[in-house]
Amino acid sequence: MPLKFTISPCSSALASELQTKINQKTKPLGALGFLESLALQIGLCQNTLNPQLTKPCVLVFAADHGIAEAGVSAYPQSVTAQMVMNFLKGGAAINVIARQHQLALLIVDAGVKDELPSHPDLINAKVGYGTRNFLIEAAMIEEDCLKAITKGADLVSLQQQKGCNCIGFGEMGIGNTSSAALLMHKLTAIPLDECVGRGTGLDDSQVREKVAILNQALQHSPDIHSPLEILATWGGFEIAMMVGAILQAAELKMLVMIDGFIASSALLVAYKHFPQVLEYCVFSHVSNERGHRALLDYFKVRAILAMDLRLGEGSGVALAFPLLQSAVLFLNEMATFSEAGVDQ
Repeated sequence: MPLKFTISPCSSALASELQTKINQKTKPLGALGFLESLALQIGLCQNTLNPQLTKPCVLVFAADHGIAEAGVSAYPQSVTAQMVMNFLKGGAAINVIARQHQLALLIVDAGVKDELPSHPDLINAKVGYGTRNFLIEAAMIEEDCLKAITKGADLVSLQQQKGCNCIGFGEMGIGNTSSAALLMHKLTAIPLDECVGRGTGLDDSQVREKVAILNQALQHSPDIHSPLEILATWGGFEIAMMVGAILQAAELKMLVMIDGFIASSALLVAYKHFPQVLEYCVFSHVSNERGHRALLDYFKVRAILAMDLRLGEGSGVALAFPLLQSAVLFLNEMATFSEAGVDQ
């Protein structure tokens, strides 16, 4: 079933004017390096010479994975709900960094196994109480997968209606690096062992066991090839919800801040349906999770930060956001040679 989104490529009409504006600032050509590339991308994304980042927001999607029962994680499944409660109490890394940079933060229950209490910062979008164990059967039925995609899209539309034009996505879900690795392998044909990393902190022998378990899971459904079927078979509710969120944000011409390996795997599914979605995405960091650098290379993109993060939660998005602000501010506020009376 095709996904119903309409995503136009960014307009290039202002590309020359934006580049001229960047070059006229009081600096040698290209002296601000990647910051200049970000300023150009944001201007093209918003189709303006004076881009703005308004009401920036981070959505953290949380869900459980049945594959956690197979021992692919160093932590039990119960940690997903416990970490969600930590988010709601303001005690996690994403809370601290989001507060520092005045980013709105909302937690989305996409499919946590436990019941969660109501909270002003918690959005109940639960599709199910965790996915099924894909070592035995498909993680999701297609109907639930599509429901998650639609809910993710609706949540982004709501934020855009509130004035947000810059949105980032993070996640929490014990076992979700296993899903991300399988999505990456199936959708890129990169060997599975190059996609599988330490996740929550596995040692070398545990990583080998994780690879063996995931290889076993692949044998159950060897003939599945469409991106949506792959997502339903080996994905997770939070990943599916991020797919819809990313696509809706691109349709609305919002700037999309991608976090680490899990968020990038969701983007991969979105990209397989609509390649132009990449034009709206900035990549906050390249993580320490083994497959992430290879996945960014597959997209042919550059990440803003390289800090050996592998936390998730949208932490990389929050850390990179000030650099996006700097890109916009230098474009809008830095003096030109003529304004400053400096010889060009």
